Amino acid sequence: MSESTSLRLEAIVKRFQQREGSGEFTAVDHVSLEINRGEFVTLLGPSGCGKTTTLRLIAGFESPTSGKVFLNGKEITMQPPNKRDMAMVFQSYALFPHMTVFDNVAYGLHIKRLSRGDIQKKVHETLDMIGLSGLSARRPNQLSGGQQQRVALARALVMEPSVLLFDEPLSNLDAKLRVQMRSEIHRLQRRLSITSVYVTHDQDEAMALSDRIVVMNMGKIEQMGAPEDIYRYPTTRFVADFIGRANFADAVIESMDDRRAVVPLFGQVFHVPLHQVPFKPGDRVTVMLRPEAIRLVRDPNLKQVKIEQVMYLGTEVEYTITFDEYTWVVADTDPRAGRAFTEGEMVGITMVEDAAHLLRI
Repeated sequence: MSESTSLRLEAIVKRFQQREGSGEFTAVDHVSLEINRGEFVTLLGPSGCGKTTTLRLIAGFESPTSGKVFLNGKEITMQPPNKRDMAMVFQSYALFPHMTVFDNVAYGLHIKRLSRGDIQKKVHETLDMIGLSGLSARRPNQLSGGQQQRVALARALVMEPSVLLFDEPLSNLDAKLRVQMRSEIHRLQRRLSITSVYVTHDQDEAMALSDRIVVMNMGKIEQMGAPEDIYRYPTTRFVADFIGRANFADAVIESMDDRRAVVPLFGQVFHVPLHQVPFKPGDRVTVMLRPEAIRLVRDPNLKQVKIEQVMYLGTEVEYTITFDEYTWVVADTDPRAGRAFTEGEMVGITMVEDAAHLLRI
């Protein structure tokens, strides 16, 4: 464990007894992970993938069946939550309804037995930093959902923890507030450089906030990496399909050409970049194309596809197309008047070679 590492999970396993004595269920399956100081890491995956259980194991709310947890080089596997230098921001806010904003934020400082002067100073500084300085005398039921979430965040930040944990904190907010709070969390985390572990099933949140994303599936880590790498170079079809939107086509590598695979598709030949995974001529592959990597053009010489649906979204037009056995989604990110296609129209299809990615079948 290097000096820059803040948090480390070593082969963590968590099994739960199933109901009615029908055996055990493995929620977290040999998860190992190192998180550096000041890093923002998101655990991302569908319901039941093990991300929330992993967060609870980090926080100390659950004990692992096997494996170890380290914080700043010290093993804390069996330490209770109140002995770990961590703070949690919950999905439900978990505010005390009978307390004012000030008292909610000050609660943990009272437990630590800080002086009244220190508590006043720390709470006011934190409320000012998070934009709540004028609301300190209000109670939670006098606040909006976004303001309540800010109070929950302030209550965690005021403790100056080594690690800040987030359990789907924005899921109860409407879409506009989610984006605002996402930006606020990003700003504060970067300003304070707090090591953060964030749990969500929202891909947009994960992409916007994270230094690294850990994609989980059935209790295991499927892939981890920077948001751009996860999005552009997924290592499995599950990751490709879960992160954003993806279209898939089966193909065979015809030949190799200077770190590119020559792949016939749509009656054309494309030179697709290779990323890490070794392929060879003759390999059957899945070509992954994001919606924005496909081009539709009025060209009768290209493979023809049918426009089944057109959805205008302001910043883009989304087309659903069909051809052969495929139904794909295509995004035109520069929707100008006079260029749009209409439902039922037959158009040509091609792709941006550098935006394509090959996966093993």
